[in-house]
Amino acid sequence: MLQAAPVVPTDDAQVLERLPWRAGDATARDLAALRAAAAADAAPAAASVQLAERYFDLALERGDPRYAGYAEAALVRAKGEPAAEWLTLRGALRQYRHDFAGALQDFQAALAKDPAHAQAHAWRGAVHLVQAETERAQRECAALRRLDRPALAGACEGLALAYSGRLDAASRTLGQAVATASSPQQRSWLLTRLAEVADWQGRPQVAESLYRAALAQGVESVYLRTAWADHLLDTDRPEMVLQELAGREAADSLLLRLAEAAAALKRPEAENWKRALQDRYAAAQARGDTTHRAEEARFELRLRGDAAAALRLAQENYAVQREPRDARVLLESAVAAGQRAAAQPAIDWLQRSRFEDRHLRELAGLTSTPAPARKPSR
Repeated sequence: MLQAAPVVPTDDAQVLERLPWRAGDATARDLAALRAAAAADAAPAAASVQLAERYFDLALERGDPRYAGYAEAALVRAKGEPAAEWLTLRGALRQYRHDFAGALQDFQAALAKDPAHAQAHAWRGAVHLVQAETERAQRECAALRRLDRPALAGACEGLALAYSGRLDAASRTLGQAVATASSPQQRSWLLTRLAEVADWQGRPQVAESLYRAALAQGVESVYLRTAWADHLLDTDRPEMVLQELAGREAADSLLLRLAEAAAALKRPEAENWKRALQDRYAAAQARGDTTHRAEEARFELRLRGDAAAALRLAQENYAVQREPRDARVLLESAVAAGQRAAAQPAIDWLQRSRFEDRHLRELAGLTSTPAPARKPSR
C-alpha cells in the first residue's frame, strides 16, 4: 500500500494547517486583535503575554497542545526584561509539558521579582500536588491565604487535604471556596474538584450533581469534560458518554473516553477511534511528547488488553506525576498484569497519606472489605 511521505517544512513561514474557525467566531476576532497588538512595533511585552495567556486558555479549554505551542512562541517575542507575569506563564506552560523542574524554577524567579504574585504561588502549589508533595503545597496555600485570595487558597487547601486522606475536610474547604469564587471559571474548576472528592468518597449521586453544576457554568474545559466522562463510565453509562462528548473528538482525552464508551456498547465507531488514538500517540512519541503516558496506559489496558504495555507506561508516568488518577491507572495495570508489587510507589503513597478511596485501597491490597465495583482506570 502506498503511503504519503511526511511533510517537512522548508520555511518557518510555511503554513501546514489552519485551525478551524467558524464565521463570526468571537475567539478568532479576539485572537486577531491580540496578535495585531503584540505585533505592533512599539508593543509592550504585556501585549505578547496577553496573547500567550489567551492561547494557553484555549489549550486548556480544547485540549489541543498546538495552542500551547502558539503561547510559547508569543512569549518568545516579548521584549524587555521578563516580568513576574511572563515567568509565571512560562512556568505554567512548562508544567503543561510536564517539565515540572523547569516550571518550579520559573515560579521561584517570578516570586523573587514579586513575592505577592498570587498566580505563581497557585501554580507552584499545583505542581507540588501533582508530585504528591502535600507539605510543600500547603506552604503555597498559606501564602495565598495571606494574600487574601480565598478562592485560590481554598482550592489549594482543599486538594492538599484530599491528597492527604482527609476527604470530609477537603469537601468542606472546597465548598467554602466555591462561595468566594469571583468568576464562572473559578466556580467551574472548584465544583469539578469537589465532584472528584465526592467520587473518591463513594458518593456518586452527590458527585453527579456537582459535575452538572460545574457544566452549568458554561465554561469549556477539557479537564471537566474528561472527569465527567470518567464518572459516567464508572457508573456504567457509556451511552451518555457518547451523547455528552459528541463532536469533541479533537481532544485526545475525550476521544479516549468516546472509544471506551463505543467499545463497551460494541459500536462500529470504536475501531476507527482506536486507530485514531494509536496514530496520535505514535505522533506524540515521534516528537518526544511524553505527556500522554497515563492516557496511553489506560488505552493499552482498556482498549487493547495489553496489561504489560499499560504497566510500563503507567510506571513511567508515575515517576513524574503522582495524582490519585495516576495511582489508579498504575494499580489497575499492575493488578491486571499480575504484578501488584510493581505499583509499590502508589501503595506506599496510599499507606502514607491514608487516602480514602476504597477502590484504590482494595487494588493495593490495603482493605479486606470489597469496594463497590468500578470500571478500570481513571
